[in-house]
This record gives sequence, structure tokens and C-alpha cells, in this order.
Amino acid sequence: MNANINQQHMFSNKMIRALLVPIILEQLLNSIMGTADTMMVSNVGSAAISAVSLVDSINILVIQAFSALAAGGAIVCAQYIGQGNKERANESARQVLFIITLISVAVSAFCLIFQKPLLRLIFGAVEADVMRASEIYFFYTALSFLFIAAYDAAASIFRAQENTRDPMLISMVSNVMNIVGNAIMIWGFHMGVAGAALATLISRIFCAVVVLAELRLDRQPIVVRDYLKIRPDGKMIGRILALGIPSGIENSMFQLGKIIVLSLVSTFGTYAIAANAVSNAIALFQILPGMAITLAITPVISRCVGAGDYEQAKYYNKKLMLITYVSMTAMVLFIFSLLPFILNAYNLSDLTAKTTADIIHFHGIGAIFIWPVAFSLPATFRAAGDAKACMYISSISMWIFRIGFSYVLGKYMGMGVFGIWVAMVIDWVFRAMCFVIRYFKGSWKKNAIV
Repeated sequence: MNANINQQHMFSNKMIRALLVPIILEQLLNSIMGTADTMMVSNVGSAAISAVSLVDSINILVIQAFSALAAGGAIVCAQYIGQGNKERANESARQVLFIITLISVAVSAFCLIFQKPLLRLIFGAVEADVMRASEIYFFYTALSFLFIAAYDAAASIFRAQENTRDPMLISMVSNVMNIVGNAIMIWGFHMGVAGAALATLISRIFCAVVVLAELRLDRQPIVVRDYLKIRPDGKMIGRILALGIPSGIENSMFQLGKIIVLSLVSTFGTYAIAANAVSNAIALFQILPGMAITLAITPVISRCVGAGDYEQAKYYNKKLMLITYVSMTAMVLFIFSLLPFILNAYNLSDLTAKTTADIIHFHGIGAIFIWPVAFSLPATFRAAGDAKACMYISSISMWIFRIGFSYVLGKYMGMGVFGIWVAMVIDWVFRAMCFVIRYFKGSWKKNAIV
């Protein structure tokens, strides 16, 4: 009996492992390499690291918008694959590449043309050397928008086909190229922040070229060739944007919320800024397995929805949620065991170290029990075309609980930077409650895109 049931499932345990392991490794390596990248840039000087930090706040907003758009296209692709409609799956892949290219070129051109006024509008009056470094770094990163967008789109198309290995390998090579490029440009040619930016541009060009070349090969269901002959399909683009725009708004709101909260943290003193920065770096690793598995949920559920099999969608949602809980628990406990050594490596003051430890313990417990429902579960909804509901719930929760309660707890109740993190977990709790209710009501089943 069990054997017959297993035969009906779209994904074997082996297929699930093949999907998950590369994504987890990719996310882990990206985080490690990102830390190394920041450390190398910091050697250029305080103006350089300030410039990179400021410009990256813009870049993250843009890149998250591209990622959301790419994910929307991948959902449409995966749903068509679930239907067994290879022709429409290929066409949806072509359209996501077309629209993301068009948007990225427009964004890049806008940033290059209005570079100086844009930076002054966002950052206001900063020191002259910081602004000069910001302009240099922003110039090169704006040039890279087309390539990071193309990579995101193509990588999402591969994941829609359960191929996570190729994006992982390309990302690994790209990260190594970026680090080596930093070393050559910064230390070899003494190019400073321009060298760091140029290394990033080159690595992103590499990613885009390789992944687009891979997409031309016949070894996967979706094959895209003749990129210059792609013409817009309004109806298909509408389906992609119906998923991509709400997710993009949601991601942008989240990043905006982080910037607002960061401005509040700065009022609590130097120890609070340091504790918050170190906590963010450590906390990222606590939720990293969940972030990776969430990426895997999308293609799996999209395939099930495309096939019209919501029972399998529910089955794989439960299975992947269980894996999320187990992997995040293991990671959090691992971080807890290493925390004294990690804090010693940062050479923090006693107050900063204690505050950081309190934050990480509190965040870790929240990550184990609440984070998967608050952030992994809605991936199932998006995969089923229910992106608008996720956007509304997440945006309302972010503004009321993440931002509002940060001021209430952190500022007015005197909890300082720890109150900021308490407010964040309260935000998680509200999201989780809303998403659980929506899941069991079954409302998410009514919005399939294809």
C-alpha cells in the first residue's frame, strides 16, 4: 500500500535531497564569501567601507526586486511543467528573460544618469570622500544590474526544473572570482573601492554568461535559444508580473523596514550599533537553512499546483516544513555551542558581548519555533499564485509590529536594541498566525496563475 502511494508522488526522497543540498550549500557559501568580501573592502579604509555599506542599501533593494520578478517567472514555468506543457514552459522562460532584461536596463540607465542627485537625495550630507567613493562604487554596481538580473532569472528557471546544482556551481565559481578579483584589484593594483566594484562587475558578468549558455543545452526540459529573437507576450508577462510585483513590493518593504529600524538603533549608542551589527551577522546563519529550503519549496509546490494536485502540494509542504524545522533547530543549537568563541573573535566590550548573546539566544529560539511558519509557509502560497495575500499580510505586520513595536519597546519602554529584536519576533508571530489560518482555510488554492 505504502509503495503504491510513494509511486504516485512527484518527488522521491532522493530528488528532494538533490534539490535541497545544492541550495543550502550555495546559501552558506554566499554568506561566507560575502563576509570575506566585506572584510577585504574594509582594508581600503573607513570611507570605502562606509560607501559600500551605503550603496549596498540601494543595491539590495534593486536586487531583491529582480529576484522577486525572477521567482514569479519561475513559478509560472514550474506550473506549466506540472501541466506537462513544455511549449508554454519554454515560452514563459523566454518572457521572464525578456521582461527582466528590459526592466534591468531601464533601472541601470536611470541610476547611471541620475547617479549623483540620487545618492545625495538618499544619503543627504555625508563626508566628501565617502560621497566620492559612493559614486565610484555605485557606477560599477549599476552597470552590473543587467547581469545580476539575467543570472537571477536563468537560475530561477533552472530551479523550476529541480536543477539546483548548476546555479550552485556557477555561484561558487563567481564568489571565488570576486574574492580573487578583490585581492588583485585592491592589493595588487591599489584601485581601492573601484577595484572592489570592478571585481563584483566581472563576477556578475561571468554568472550571467555561463548560466545563459547552460540554458541553451538540451539536457533539461526548458531550453532557451535565440535570445535576440524573443518578442513580448503581453498575457504571459502579465502572469509573471502578477506574482513578481507583489513579491517585489514585499521584499522592498522589508528592506525599507530594516533601514528605518537601523536609524532607531543608532540612537541607542555605540554599543547598541555594534551589538546589532554583530547580531545580524550571526543571526543570518541561524536562519540560513530555512532560507535555502524556502527557495526549494517554490518549484516543488508550483509543479503540484500546475498538475492540479493540491493534495500533493499539501504533502510536500508538510514534508519540507518538517525538514526546515529540523535543519534550523540543528543550526541554531550549533550556533549556540559556538557563540562564546564567535563573540571572543569580535573582541567586543562586556556590555556589547552580553547584549549580543541575549539577542542571539532570543532570536535562535524564535527561529526554531516561529520562523518556518512565518517565512517558509508563505512560499507555498506564492507557488500557488497567492502572492498578493502574502504581500498584504507581510507589509501590515512589518509596519505595525516590526517598526511600530520597535519604537514602543526599544525607545518608550527602555528596552533599547534588545527591544528591536523582540519586536521583530512579535512580527513573526503575527505573520505565522495569519499564514496558518490562511493555510487551513484553503484560500491559497484559489489563485493559480496558469
